[in-house]
Amino acid sequence: MIGIGIDTGGTYTDAVAYDMDKKEVIAKGKARTTKEDLSIGICAALDSLPVELLGEARQVVLSTTLATNACVEGKGGRARLVLVGTNESVLHRIDAPVRYGFSYDDVRCIDVTGEFDGSSVVQPDWDAFIEENEDWLKEAQAFGIVEMNAARNGAVVERAGKKALAGKYHVPIIMASELVNKLNMMERGATAILNARLLPTIEDFLDSVERALRDRGVNASVSIVRSDGSLMGEEQTRQTPVETMVSGPAASVQGCCHLVGCDTALIVDMGGTTTDISLIEQGTPIKTKGIRIGNWRTQIPGVYIDTFGLGGDSAVKIGSDELFLSERRVEPICMAASRWPELCESFKKLLDDGGMWVRRELYEVLYLARDPQCLDNYSKNEKRLIEVLRDGPMVIGDQKYFEPYDLGVGRIAERLETEGIVMRCGLTPTDIMHIRGDFDAFDTHASELAATYVCKVVERYSTWQRSADGKTDQKVFHLSALCDDVYDLVKRKLFLNVVRILLEQQFPRAFANGVPTEVLKAFDTQWDYVKKSGRVPFNTKKPLIGLDFLATAPLIGVGAPTHIFLPDVAAALGTECIIPEHAEVANAIGAISARIIAQSSVIVAADWGPNGIKGYAVLLGDKRVYIKDRDAAENLACQHAKKDAEQKARQRGATGEIEITITWDEENSSASGVALLFKSIVTATARPK
Repeated sequence: MIGIGIDTGGTYTDAVAYDMDKKEVIAKGKARTTKEDLSIGICAALDSLPVELLGEARQVVLSTTLATNACVEGKGGRARLVLVGTNESVLHRIDAPVRYGFSYDDVRCIDVTGEFDGSSVVQPDWDAFIEENEDWLKEAQAFGIVEMNAARNGAVVERAGKKALAGKYHVPIIMASELVNKLNMMERGATAILNARLLPTIEDFLDSVERALRDRGVNASVSIVRSDGSLMGEEQTRQTPVETMVSGPAASVQGCCHLVGCDTALIVDMGGTTTDISLIEQGTPIKTKGIRIGNWRTQIPGVYIDTFGLGGDSAVKIGSDELFLSERRVEPICMAASRWPELCESFKKLLDDGGMWVRRELYEVLYLARDPQCLDNYSKNEKRLIEVLRDGPMVIGDQKYFEPYDLGVGRIAERLETEGIVMRCGLTPTDIMHIRGDFDAFDTHASELAATYVCKVVERYSTWQRSADGKTDQKVFHLSALCDDVYDLVKRKLFLNVVRILLEQQFPRAFANGVPTEVLKAFDTQWDYVKKSGRVPFNTKKPLIGLDFLATAPLIGVGAPTHIFLPDVAAALGTECIIPEHAEVANAIGAISARIIAQSSVIVAADWGPNGIKGYAVLLGDKRVYIKDRDAAENLACQHAKKDAEQKARQRGATGEIEITITWDEENSSASGVALLFKSIVTATARPK
């Protein structure tokens, strides 16, 4: 049987044709991801495969980094979150944006609570809440609702809130209890609002795939890789896109296990927007109970992925006295100029204008990615910018419509960029690859013009030299030095993040809150030594203490630009770098080789009284069953978990006989040094035999 794997990343869309019986790649292709219309890139990737294989395909499996990239870049739909059972002072005290990802402006709190064990509930006055917050609510494209005690009372407050909001606002409304069931209210809140923000992103993706397959006559079932590496169906994906948070990276891990089969390794997947690092121990990917990307802290389980903003399309920015890499993706100048050749003339004009030399990226370009259906909620300047960009792309330094960075064209574009309406083009490592000759798919001359602008405004990249006739002085620009520095920025950031991840894994208690910046700075010395001498610095001197950091596991590189940067990082760590065959399409291979796995967990909470445990509350979705006997309570939980897991597996496309396994977990608290049962968790795992 032939299967098609498709991976849509921030920069490239990959496709593979896969023989499901022989478990081997038959054909592969790659095309540029087109953010303004994803179907164009998907169609181009599919068209790179033999047409007869498309006709034979009976299964299509998708993976994507669109959700991952949206988390890193702060993009997504306009969502609002209602937290019931807390107040704004708590959010500020815990620094919610830093710890959990959601901003204060996107949240409203209702400070009512019931009994913590869920035995009684206090309902908010939903009509009064809606009336008081009408202006805030009407801007939302989707809502998330979280109740403090939902995991213990059947989420009755969330259900009432959803019903009240649905009566007035015809947008998706997500209850946190529909997604996760653990007790941490803020993590559940982050999960719910992130799901709401990702709805338009995933809907656009799935619609684009559907159009591409239909136009090519592909009649096959469609599944998508979840964050844990298993599959789910299209309908469920549209409702719970947060479960695809690390879909692409999870597929990458799956693909590497398929291609290499290492016992222990670090998988480094560098794309256009992010770099994702995963760990394999004893041939199995390490997993996490709650995915974290940037400041987002969720309760979605998945393959352990450490994602940070570094890729071929990371923006190269001009600092006060040196360059730095932004975490936000921009479209490379070379690619923009390939689409709009007239931009080169604008860059030349900018370079020839001697009166505009400021330390800002005036060569950057803005273009309209999509036209918003309604302009009511945009400012006057935002509407004006949209109108200008309808006529084509605009170089920010062009004073025809806006003063350069007056209240800033860049600042005006910020929200439009966040919502995917406007795209920015700028100087990136991809442009530097073109200048260096490591990559030549697009307009190298445009990259050189943008880099020359940087050289002209950053003193270290230019010198005055006397002309050959000795009569005049002229400025000479050192593009090679700029290219070297950008490559070093990428390698250094990659090296320090590998060090950080290994420290966190090796010493989880010491670095439970992350590795302090001051500690990482100590490893800059090791990188600088390797950069200068080309070798790891051990046995060079005998200091009081050595800071040499060496890895024992190999680094496996996947992703288009990885082969350029990873070998030097591996050398600095004294380990091996492996770039497997088909590494450039590993995500698509991982997607089509993934399988359906469904899990369901039921909590059995102990009810303590003065004389010990009085009974047990079994939390069964929308109801709470109280049973005095523990065995009876856990048996009921087991039956419910099995039934629910099988149902989920069927919904995700499983057919035939289903195999179900049960695992048990206990959470205890302590009093006077004695462990006391807090709750037990029954988890059923279903997979096709």
